[in-house]
Amino acid sequence: MIVVLVALIAMMWWQSRKAKQQQQERKDFRENLQPGTEIITIGGVIGKVVSVDAEYEEIVIDSEGSLMRFGFNAISREYTRPAYVHDDEVDEDGNPLPQDEDDEAQVPVDQAVIESSQIVETGDVETETVVEAAAVDAAEADDQRK
Repeated sequence: MIVVLVALIAMMWWQSRKAKQQQQERKDFRENLQPGTEIITIGGVIGKVVSVDAEYEEIVIDSEGSLMRFGFNAISREYTRPAYVHDDEVDEDGNPLPQDEDDEAQVPVDQAVIESSQIVETGDVETETVVEAAAVDAAEADDQRK
């Protein structure tokens, strides 16, 4: 009987300690919010912090151009966009599919654009046409992967 009572008291003490730690973490997070931090509210609204008023415990966020004012308690956590991998890019076990050797050999679009801007400055018409064709090929390869 005493062992069960001691175990219950220990579990209650451990749970209250955990709750206090979580409460302190939330309080520190809300006190340290700075403009520009991307957050998510408990209602699922995602936006960037515009201003924080610690005296009245209010925060103003910008979500897609709409300014909204919330109480500190409505802020859930800092928002991080989850990584996304399309179903066509993985097999049924979730492993990445092997890429074709042709895709690796092609020039990336950004690099082809940089090269074409350098060629325009020199005025070499033949090379400019080849680089533009490479940029089109790279763009088509990107579209096929999607």
